[in-house]
Amino acid sequence: MLTTAVVLIFLVSVLFAMLGMGGGMLHVPILLWLGFDLKTVAQPLGILLNGLTSLMALITYWRHGLVDWKGSLPLALAALALAPLGAWVARFIPEHALLIMFFIVIILAAFRTLQSLRKPEPVDSPPRDRWVWATLGAGLAALAGGMLGLGGGTFISPLLMWMGYPTKQAVATTAYIVTFSSFSGFLGRVEYFHAPWTFTVILSITVIVAAAIGSRLMATKAKPQWIKVAYSLLLVGVGIKLVL
Repeated sequence: MLTTAVVLIFLVSVLFAMLGMGGGMLHVPILLWLGFDLKTVAQPLGILLNGLTSLMALITYWRHGLVDWKGSLPLALAALALAPLGAWVARFIPEHALLIMFFIVIILAAFRTLQSLRKPEPVDSPPRDRWVWATLGAGLAALAGGMLGLGGGTFISPLLMWMGYPTKQAVATTAYIVTFSSFSGFLGRVEYFHAPWTFTVILSITVIVAAAIGSRLMATKAKPQWIKVAYSLLLVGVGIKLVL
């Protein structure tokens, strides 16, 4: 089981680090498939791995000057504040309802990203009239992410593209916001976190290495259109897997 988990989590984390996200939307299904409980292992461990992946990706993107630290700070603070609330609310929601919500979120994010393929890459700064709505959206994304054991990147990356960020800057800035929401969301679940500690440490090291590789590939090699297509196909695949 450990070898299978390491291989799958590594591959997922490489790809999601390239997208500025932590991979929680796949970490959670993988841990469920391996037989772990949703609320005491899969979701809290998934959001911890999510945070570690996005943190390592953030370091790489920072070195390449891709992160909008100042402009997206309100979004990051909103995510930091609301992610623990989502984790608390999740205690009172049945597991099947959480999985249905998980599926809906994934499909909507895939559809929104595919829509953006038709648009040219922005060259100017995001319009200021969208900041209030974007901050509200980031807070709601973190709230939903906390409920589902995610960092919220599924919502935040399309949100930043809607605001007018170029794809690579949107990916890098998503990693910044998701790092806040992931660790905040994990703290909201830590009291009922019952994953084996050896298992947790090994998977943590795995995602750190994977994120370093994936984020470097993104910063130096990847094309914006390729990133959007890969992200959308991945989301659709996860949605189909959840249904099956």
